[in-house]
Amino acid sequence: MKKINVGILFGGKSAEHEVSIQSARNIFKALDKNKYQSLLIGIDKNGRWLFYDQASFLLHSEQVSLRKFSKAVKEIALVPQSQGKILNVSGLASKKSIDVVFPILHGPFGEDGTIQGLLKLANVPFVGAGVLSSAVGMDKDIMKRLWREAGLPICKFLVFKNKESINYKQVVKNLGLPFFVKPANLGSSVGISKVSNQSQFTKAVKIAWQYDNKIIIEENITGREIECAILGNEDLKASVPGEVKPSHDFYSYEAKYIDEHGATLIIPAKLSKNVIKKIQDLSVKAFKVLDTEGLGRVDLFLKNNGEIVLNEINTMPGFTVISMYARLWQASGLSYDKLIDNLIQLAISRFKKEQKLKTTYL
Repeated sequence: MKKINVGILFGGKSAEHEVSIQSARNIFKALDKNKYQSLLIGIDKNGRWLFYDQASFLLHSEQVSLRKFSKAVKEIALVPQSQGKILNVSGLASKKSIDVVFPILHGPFGEDGTIQGLLKLANVPFVGAGVLSSAVGMDKDIMKRLWREAGLPICKFLVFKNKESINYKQVVKNLGLPFFVKPANLGSSVGISKVSNQSQFTKAVKIAWQYDNKIIIEENITGREIECAILGNEDLKASVPGEVKPSHDFYSYEAKYIDEHGATLIIPAKLSKNVIKKIQDLSVKAFKVLDTEGLGRVDLFLKNNGEIVLNEINTMPGFTVISMYARLWQASGLSYDKLIDNLIQLAISRFKKEQKLKTTYL
């Protein structure tokens, strides 16, 4: 049987670059070597596409140095309507081509619709959400507005653009204390601050503006932090919910990826059957409203009064050893390697369906 060439695309021009490299290593190891052939493509912080051989990629796989790129074989490019053909930047055609791409890229230039648009132009199947749902899933402002329009429960929030002046007292009047300041387009809790006073506010806004030209300020929700994984294109499945209990002030980047004791993950969460069903149903609705496909992790709050509030969706969640998405599916009876296989097959299935659409009129 001919192996399927899977292009694992990782790294990227994003503050979540290092997380992506760790995710790529796990996916590479989990792929069924009898069914798939891995083609490793790293995007460095300057945006260059670099081809890696498997030996060099695995060489530092257990070391911190993996978070930085090792020496690549060559600089490459993927061009429009190439059906996945990889080209050397020198201009010479490569003999390698990609059958399906797993873009394990987090944050801007990877999870925001940009890479998805390029992959569609290259006419190659890819894992995860399409252009539109990737873009709105990354932008917390647009995401929440669409959920609000659909009548789904969200927290109160304010949005500011282009470093406009923000009145601290007005924010407190609208949202109360404490509140959260976030870049609108980023993930992994990068650039997020919890604010309880004006001096913290000044610092938080300065940090958020470093990562985005739009920031969102959200009210603090007191309650349990719950996450639910979604899998599928049309036929959607929801995992058992999991609970995050941060040991830090909130579930920060350090708590997620650096401090091994940064949070306790309770999988499955200790919830009644009725609450589990409500969380799963709401997560599926949130997924559908944003027209998401393939996969997504929906983050919610379970308030002390039993009310469930949507926080955000992650259309390409992390795949590190401690990431929630895969662990939620493992707790639901789907192993890591089977999950990766399902995601690739969903990508191929969607692509075949799209290829049947007419692209000409006359």
